[in-house]
Amino acid sequence: MPLLQKVRTGVGAGGTSLKVLGRAGVIRLHPPVALAKAGKALQQWGVGPAGGFAAAALLAPRRVAVIDELGSLTYDELHRRSNALARAFTDLGVSSGDGVAVMCRNHRGFIDASLATAKVGADILYLNTAFAGPQLVEVLGREKPKVVVFDQEFASLLAGADVPERVLGWVDEESDLETGAATVESLIAGQPDDDLQPADRHGRIVILTSGTTGTPKGAPRSEAGIEAAVSLLSRMPLRWGWRTHIAAPLFHTWGFAHLALAMLLNSTMVLRRRFDPEACLQVIESERCDSVAVIPVMLQRILTLPEETLARYDLSRVKVVASSGSALPGDLAIDWMDHFGDHLYNIYGSTEVAYASIATPEDLRADPAAAGKPPYATVVKILDPDGTEVPAGETGRIFVGNGLLFEGYTGGGSKEVVDGLMSTGDVGRFDADGRLHVEGRDDEMIVSGGENVFPKEVEDSLMRHEAVVEVAAVGVDDPDFGKRLRAYVVVRDGVETGTLEDELRAHVKDNLARYKVPRDIVFLPELPRNATGKVLKRELSTD
Repeated sequence: MPLLQKVRTGVGAGGTSLKVLGRAGVIRLHPPVALAKAGKALQQWGVGPAGGFAAAALLAPRRVAVIDELGSLTYDELHRRSNALARAFTDLGVSSGDGVAVMCRNHRGFIDASLATAKVGADILYLNTAFAGPQLVEVLGREKPKVVVFDQEFASLLAGADVPERVLGWVDEESDLETGAATVESLIAGQPDDDLQPADRHGRIVILTSGTTGTPKGAPRSEAGIEAAVSLLSRMPLRWGWRTHIAAPLFHTWGFAHLALAMLLNSTMVLRRRFDPEACLQVIESERCDSVAVIPVMLQRILTLPEETLARYDLSRVKVVASSGSALPGDLAIDWMDHFGDHLYNIYGSTEVAYASIATPEDLRADPAAAGKPPYATVVKILDPDGTEVPAGETGRIFVGNGLLFEGYTGGGSKEVVDGLMSTGDVGRFDADGRLHVEGRDDEMIVSGGENVFPKEVEDSLMRHEAVVEVAAVGVDDPDFGKRLRAYVVVRDGVETGTLEDELRAHVKDNLARYKVPRDIVFLPELPRNATGKVLKRELSTD
């Protein structure tokens, strides 16, 4: 049996799954009738959003599923709302195999649209809320959805898009609505909410790549199955019934992962449309959250709050802070755990391969730059340019096999695959303790004076200077070395930058080889980032 097939089917791993699910509290007593109905729902609707949330509504109908700025909804209410909205989508012309685009922030409308689309058997296309107008029009023109569900604030961006039907997922100002404008709430109110007949196909989830180096690509994947959740739970101790603040954008792979986990764990998903550092702490405390899903830049921004502000919030109830989406820079992991406790988990992966490794608090204490170890049912190998695995300690390209590899871009093309393992586009190495270290994008490496230099190593060094809040390094031409790095730096409030450039160069020189010292350092008020927190290096000048 090929390696990838073994990974996807979890050959011989039934005992491991039961152990992990038992520890997470998923295996529990339920009324036999409810259990039988939930099993039938999964059989009919599949293990994606349609079947997963239908089963959750049968097993825990009165559990609170969502708390957002409009209030709370139970799992039964979510199920019934999506039944009604699915009927409305059908009336709008959506049928099995079509597409529905969702451009919403974190709120119930995002979930309503996702579940309803899945129940119709259509594909769900998640749009980045930070898209510019032309970028949005280009993606919608390529993907051709029948309906776009969007927040009112994005209406002007959609003005030039050719989409047959438009539905408002969130309304800021009722007075600004056009007469007869369709909203998620009005569509739900206008339809019966009793159960539907299953669609003739299971819809796909299409998550767009970050677009940090070009136009975002659609990366579809089919239902992952329970083994995908078991894999995450094998190294991250989430539990049934927890209250989870999903601060990471739901349209992103990591935010969506916690939406999917809720189907299994019957989590209460605490959502807010916008991230604010202090408001995030307030929500975690006031809503008594057990876990938090974030992207690294959120942790950075929280830690820039004054110490007296941080001290006002009690996060002692939190057992897991789950971070993913980009690398944890410098000593961010240590700083976070020193402030709030050893509950930080960092997940490395990509839109195409989902997750590849998980760093536990123990891993991060040992080495805050470590990406951790591969979880259950995941294979990670470091390969040389010829596709041969390299020994531990040597750097090469990172390849991953698991049950969540995407199916190829919607516009054509895919990632390189070797022996069933897919490239992440990064380079890295395994250390002597089996921890993965990601050294950077394979297309970001520069050759300076004949030596290979990865920007991430220099970025991490600069981040350890007390004056630095954020940093990004890019390659620029150098008359003596061919290429050198230029660093773009954001400093703490009140820091004078007059002589800081020389001080930062000296700091790098004290910690790294001379050829890794940036040629020049540019101070910026902030780095350009997309909605998932990734730095848009293409917007940084390399002249």
